[in-house]
Amino acid sequence: MTTLLAGDIGGTKTLLALYELDGSAGLSLLRSERFPSADWDDLAPMVGHFLGHSGPPPSAACLAVAGPVAGGQARLTNLTWQLDEGRLQAATGIPRVELVNDFAVLIYGLPQLGPGQQALIRAGIAQPDAPLLVLGAGTGLGVAYGVPSPTGLVAVASEGAHGEFAPRSSAEWELKQWLLRERGLERVSIERVVSGTGLGEVARWLLHTRHPNGDHLLSDLAQGDDLPAAVAGAAAQGEPLAREALDLWISCYGSVCGDLALAGLSRGGIWLAGGTAGKLLADLRSPHFEQAFLNKGRLGAVLADMPITAVVDPAIGQFSAACRARMLVA
Repeated sequence: MTTLLAGDIGGTKTLLALYELDGSAGLSLLRSERFPSADWDDLAPMVGHFLGHSGPPPSAACLAVAGPVAGGQARLTNLTWQLDEGRLQAATGIPRVELVNDFAVLIYGLPQLGPGQQALIRAGIAQPDAPLLVLGAGTGLGVAYGVPSPTGLVAVASEGAHGEFAPRSSAEWELKQWLLRERGLERVSIERVVSGTGLGEVARWLLHTRHPNGDHLLSDLAQGDDLPAAVAGAAAQGEPLAREALDLWISCYGSVCGDLALAGLSRGGIWLAGGTAGKLLADLRSPHFEQAFLNKGRLGAVLADMPITAVVDPAIGQFSAACRARMLVA
C-alpha cells in the first residue's frame, strides 16, 4: 500500500492527513487530525506523533506552509519553526518531502476537483496548454499561477496582492484617501481592499462618510467580532449600507481579477478560492463582478473567453497537498 502525507501548516493550526494511493492513481483519505501549532516545538515531532506506528513511512509528503518557501526551507511568521525539507526527511523517514506555499499549492489540486468541490462563476473555454490563475480573498488575498509542463502543472507563487490599489472611481479614490489617513499608511495595497478584512474596511468607510459620529453603528451591524461576515449577511438581508459596501467590494474584486488574469494571460482558467468564494456565489456571479472583470479597454476581448470557477471545498489546501504528494511518486 502506497501512502502519502499531506499537511496544511499555519501559525494557529496544522492539519495533517494520510492518504492511500489506489491502483487507478486516485486518492483515498485514511485519516486526518488537527493540531494547535503553538503546542509543538517543531513540525517533525508532530508528524511522528501523527504517523505513530502505523507501518512504513509514507512514500512522499507535501506540506503547505503559510509563508514563503525558498531553497527547500520555510519559516512561519507566527511560529519559531524553521522548516527544512532535508531535516524533515531525516527525522520522519519519508523519502520525498516538499514544502510549498499554502496558496501556491492549490494549483496542484484544481485540475482534480470533483463537481461538489467547485461552482461555475462564468462560462468560458479553457485552453489546456495555457497558464491558470488562482486568487482568493480571505483574511488576506492569495495569488498564484499554474504553468503547464510535460510533467504537469508547476505552481508559481505571487505577491501580486501587494501591488498598489488603483481607484477607478471617485468613491474608490475617497476610500483610498480615508484608509491612508485612518490607518496611518504610506500606501494602500490591493489586499488592503480586496480581502475579507477589506470588506470590513469598506463598511467602516461608508459608516464614517454617512454617519461621522456613528461608530456605535458598527457594533449594531457586526453583532460580534467578524465584521466582514456581518456585512455580507446584512447585505443579503437588504440592509442598504451593507449592500452598497458589498457591491463596491465585489466590483474591486472583479477588476483585480481581470488585471491579474491579463498579467499571466490565464487562458487556462481562473479559480476563486479563499474563505469568501463559497459564501458569496450569487455576488460573484453578479454584473458588479463581471463588468469590472471585463472592463479593460481593448484587452477586454482577451478576457472574454476565460472561464471563472469558485472553489467551495473548505479542505482544498489539504486536498491539493495530497495531489502534489502524488505527483512526487509518479
